[in-house]
Amino acid sequence: MNPITLKTDVLNNLPWQARPTDCTAPLWRYQETPIIRRNPIPGVARIFNSAVLPYEGAYIGVFRGEQTNGIPFIYLGRSKDGIHWEFEPEKIAFVDEAGNPFMPKYAYDPRLVKVEDTYYIIWCQDAYGAAIGMAKTTDFKTFTRLENPFIPYNRNAVLFPRKINGNYMLLSRPSDSGHTPFGDIYISYSPDMKYWGEHRCVMKVTPFPESAWQCTKIGAGSVPFLTEEGWLIFYHGVITTCNGFRYSMGAAILDKENPAKVLYRTRPYLLAPAAPYELQGDVPNVVFPCASLQDGDKVAVYYGAADTVVGMAFGYISEIIEFTKKNSIV
Repeated sequence: MNPITLKTDVLNNLPWQARPTDCTAPLWRYQETPIIRRNPIPGVARIFNSAVLPYEGAYIGVFRGEQTNGIPFIYLGRSKDGIHWEFEPEKIAFVDEAGNPFMPKYAYDPRLVKVEDTYYIIWCQDAYGAAIGMAKTTDFKTFTRLENPFIPYNRNAVLFPRKINGNYMLLSRPSDSGHTPFGDIYISYSPDMKYWGEHRCVMKVTPFPESAWQCTKIGAGSVPFLTEEGWLIFYHGVITTCNGFRYSMGAAILDKENPAKVLYRTRPYLLAPAAPYELQGDVPNVVFPCASLQDGDKVAVYYGAADTVVGMAFGYISEIIEFTKKNSIV
């Protein structure tokens, strides 16, 4: 199988490391992970749960930076190889349509996607409760806020990289304002990135006996990308254990023309907390996918680890598709 991925920027140097000889899993960790560690820049204690894209022959990213006062904001970073990053010292300065400052109270867990000639940043924020924020840019110099797509409470919004039947498509997870002990993935449609509707449930949590790692809540992770089988997306699933929540990574394949329809979805996880930097941190036992890069059959996945650092894993798209189909709960 030769996966068909959407045409974006040419990847001259996709981050990559060969599978370890003792690994048989479809996804394996970069051996030098974490790629971003504690105290990456002055005033920022931790960077995690972040998103990247190819840009002008290199890479650019939006990063959740937990400041030393404990308040999260979004920072811009650049990299030549997708592994070693340099960050802007100040958080992204958002403006409104008139160019006036328009900053959220705080912002976290950003996603980044290119649709046609525009880059969109989607994040979680406070707007009378947990809500989704949005902004657009064409040059990564000016970041213009858009209308919030939904009323509270909602998190984990991920925009598709192209329109279908003239509509933008957005995945999200209705929630509450706390550490939500529930949550399913929904899809919504918009003709203009302002008015959203036709909300449909895409994926629900699973019964414990069927797939325990995703029985408490689930949320969209990386931006979906198109393959011969459909839209491939990495998502997080959560189980409530005696030690609290544990976040793991799974994969799902959505229908090409109707992404509200799930074709395949992993019963076993692809990646679960096991490495020390995933098991230990400010929030232990977390693998939280937020972005992926593709080049041919190769994929590199970026994920937050233990709400403290950024991890990276690699795989072959054809193997992940085969694994997802073979072990599907759909």
